[in-house]
Amino acid sequence: MNETGFHFAEPAWFWGLLVLPPVAWWLWRSAARAAKAPVHRYADPELLPHLAGTRALAGSERWGRFFAWAGLWLLLLTAMAGPRWGYTDVRLFQPGDNLLILLDVSRSMETADVAPSRLGRARQEIQDLIMQNRRLRLGLIAFASSPHVVAPVTEDSRTILLALPALATDLARLQGSRLHAALDRAQILLEALPAESARSMLLITDGDFDEPDLTARVSALADAGVALHVLGIGTSRGGEVPGPRGGPLVGPDGTPVRSVLNADQLRALAAAGGGLYREADYRDNDTADILDAAARSRLPAKATDERTRIWNERYYLPVLLLLLLLLPRFKGRARPGRGTGAQPAAGAARRAEEAA
Repeated sequence: MNETGFHFAEPAWFWGLLVLPPVAWWLWRSAARAAKAPVHRYADPELLPHLAGTRALAGSERWGRFFAWAGLWLLLLTAMAGPRWGYTDVRLFQPGDNLLILLDVSRSMETADVAPSRLGRARQEIQDLIMQNRRLRLGLIAFASSPHVVAPVTEDSRTILLALPALATDLARLQGSRLHAALDRAQILLEALPAESARSMLLITDGDFDEPDLTARVSALADAGVALHVLGIGTSRGGEVPGPRGGPLVGPDGTPVRSVLNADQLRALAAAGGGLYREADYRDNDTADILDAAARSRLPAKATDERTRIWNERYYLPVLLLLLLLLPRFKGRARPGRGTGAQPAAGAARRAEEAA
């Protein structure tokens, strides 16, 4: 069935309404049994609340509470059923060329040996890549000590463009460049793509890595059909790494930490990954070469009119209404004061019931 208007994504949740009749029967049954309790033989109904410290609910009050909670239960089931209306038609994901960008956001990327900084230059390179791209689906992972998926591989490159200004070296709590972890996350994202797709990665970094077996890992990915291109950011003369609170970052020996572009290591990684190595400059040649190398699909480009429907989920509306209705129930209730004689009277009532 191809719905076009209001409907529920999972209407089977409404089977939960079947619990209401058993609850109503149990409520009626317990009220009837309480009315016939032996304690009623020893006190009038008007005096019993003062002896027991509690009062029996009137029938209208009891059933009013039941219907109130039944309404809340209905709202919860409605939210779980997933009401939705309104949709957007999106073109189906077809095999093609895919490029996943791995952006280094470690502290050394704040070095200002290139203007405005290595990270600032990297942002500009990604922006140029997006503006020149006409064929590739792009994704972005920012990594330092741990990877963060900024955007999965998608045709909507505008998502990456909007996220670029927020990418900073304080994105990671622990500093360091762990490329192995970023490759693990990238492999998971790329394996989810159609098998016929061409899959490539672009590593944008200054090459400040101190991890074993990186070349072997990249070579294994290349054997699996995932090429690695590298875009080096920085210069051979390097510069001082700025600290998080201003001034240079100081090492254990008390001297400022300097970082240089490790071009040799990056060339070795690109060679092992069967990709290109380029150093970032202020021309368009570096990004153009990488885009051409990544556009290596084994299938010819094919236009298609096949689309899928993405519905606007509205489950949050009954959830908000449910929270608003529950809010008054969280108000503090006054506790009965001590010394009123309610507890001894209740004990006396219980003893009378046991004697009966």
